[in-house]
Amino acid sequence: MSSILLKAFHFLFRVDKQERLKLFFLTASYFFLIGSYTVIKEIKDSIFITVVGEDYLPWAKIAAIFVLIPAIIFYSYLVDKMRRYYLLYVYASFFGVIGLVFAYFLSDPVIGISNTMSDPFRLFGWLFYFFVEGYSPFLISVFWAFANSVTSPEAAKNNYGLMVSGSKLGGMITAALAWYIFDCKQLVNMSGVIKHQILLAVASAILLFIPLFIYLLMKKVPGKFLHGYEAVYKVEKEQSKEKEKEPEKEKVSLFSGLTLILKQPYVLGIFSMIFFYEVINVILSYQRLLLAKGTSSDISDLSCSLFKQIFMVHLIGCLISLLGTNALLRILGERRCLILVPTVVGILLFVFMLNNTFGVVGMVYIVLRALNYAISYPVRESLYIPTIKEIKFKSKSWIDSFGSKLAKGFGSGFNIFAKTVFNEHGLSAFMGIHYIFFAVTVSLWFIASVLLGNRFQKAVSRNEVIGA
Repeated sequence: MSSILLKAFHFLFRVDKQERLKLFFLTASYFFLIGSYTVIKEIKDSIFITVVGEDYLPWAKIAAIFVLIPAIIFYSYLVDKMRRYYLLYVYASFFGVIGLVFAYFLSDPVIGISNTMSDPFRLFGWLFYFFVEGYSPFLISVFWAFANSVTSPEAAKNNYGLMVSGSKLGGMITAALAWYIFDCKQLVNMSGVIKHQILLAVASAILLFIPLFIYLLMKKVPGKFLHGYEAVYKVEKEQSKEKEKEPEKEKVSLFSGLTLILKQPYVLGIFSMIFFYEVINVILSYQRLLLAKGTSSDISDLSCSLFKQIFMVHLIGCLISLLGTNALLRILGERRCLILVPTVVGILLFVFMLNNTFGVVGMVYIVLRALNYAISYPVRESLYIPTIKEIKFKSKSWIDSFGSKLAKGFGSGFNIFAKTVFNEHGLSAFMGIHYIFFAVTVSLWFIASVLLGNRFQKAVSRNEVIGA
């Protein structure tokens, strides 16, 4: 029996000795990153609804598309000027410090959540919302861009599942902490304002551990194990030599990331993976928030309800990533895993359409998010490995920021339209447009997954560098 378990352990957690130290530091960094993001993402919605109002949530997602564009352009400038790990230093430190500033002002009786009168002109709610929207493109995206640049395709199959498991553990711990703080009867005398303030401060402070772990990674891991995809490393090394010979010809290209999305069908395919997921996620999340608010008595009760669900997201995601992600990547490969995701999502949406009560919507939302974290994310990120630095960092930042926000804006636009249809034509018309919309979206997602998976497999088999 013990020998069978040992074999299963080696099959599921096959990690090369030289990769273990690198995997540890990357996983530790991702642990704190997702631990922070779990808390701040959930309180973002409850704070915005309290300060600004629930009717403006779809508009906030649309506005975020345009607000983040200057930040993306500045990030593109930094990519050309900084080493890749310096970007993680800068952004982790920035978000950690600014998050602490927001935590301080959260209890302000005028601009903070102590003032429970919602008003669309309360700037604090909008600024906090846009700040949190920057987490994905300027923290999570930068982390994965760095991880992809130091990981080979084979190592990704063995390691990315473990990295995701570590991050889910971080998300579970912080979600459980938040759930306890909001639900614990012994803390009844602590105001909801103080509870939110403590959680935001903790979520911001733990980001400051990330620069430390990345620093240790660069110091402790030999350089030869940080090449990642060898073909890309050789191309970038040649480009670096050319720049050293003729430094006067080096240019800072602020829009090259966006240009590569439009020029490279492969990169556009990666964009479509995020777009389709985010559109569906926004529609389900909006339904979840409305139903949760209807069953909650105040902001603390609302946040408690949301953290119960997000804890389950990370718990299920941890189990899937721990026991299934590595095995699925090795057995099925990236191509089949890409196709698997829209297939499962289609089944989940069918369940949602049969019964859209709070319990069913919550269940579908939990499984959808867990599936995204445990399978979609590591598979999607591994697609960047055979690409050049401009795609890994610049195009990825445009996809994870502008592209993701565009998808959220599109989904929010559909929510606004669906609400209008419901008010004017009733429930049957409301459900009808959801049926049609979900069927078209999942079908396009499936087709794009097939094409993208075939292109990735072809590139890796030919040792090709995409975008060179």
